[in-house]
Amino acid sequence: MLKEFKEFAIKGNMLDLAVGVIIGGAFNAIVNSLVNDVIMPVLSIFTGKLDFTNLFIPLDGGKYDTLAQAQELGVATVNYGNFITGVINFVIMAFVVFLIVRSINKLRRKEEPAKPVTVKTCPYCYTDIHIDATRCPHCTSEVE
Repeated sequence: MLKEFKEFAIKGNMLDLAVGVIIGGAFNAIVNSLVNDVIMPVLSIFTGKLDFTNLFIPLDGGKYDTLAQAQELGVATVNYGNFITGVINFVIMAFVVFLIVRSINKLRRKEEPAKPVTVKTCPYCYTDIHIDATRCPHCTSEVE
């Protein structure tokens, strides 16, 4: 088993995975900053600084003004506002990542120049032959 693990590690799979995780962590920081520092402030202009973090249900049946107040008193709460915020952040982050990947893919795609036609098809046996050939090498028919 140790020998198989060594082969697996040497093949580069582990190194590729490690590099992917490290780059992913750094990329995560960039995307989080983009979402939190650029996109969310712009969205807050349109949503009126809507804050879901204080939407919660105290499980003791009491009434609390803020989530921090309930947590300070040690009350168990269902924090559905934090869940809503997480879902919104995920959707925004997924959209931003989609836009980034889409932009990178557009940069990667390069139009390949059309290759010149170098073959033609024999009208008798339908074999591909060189464009300058006057006879088919398979059926020996004369071709134009």
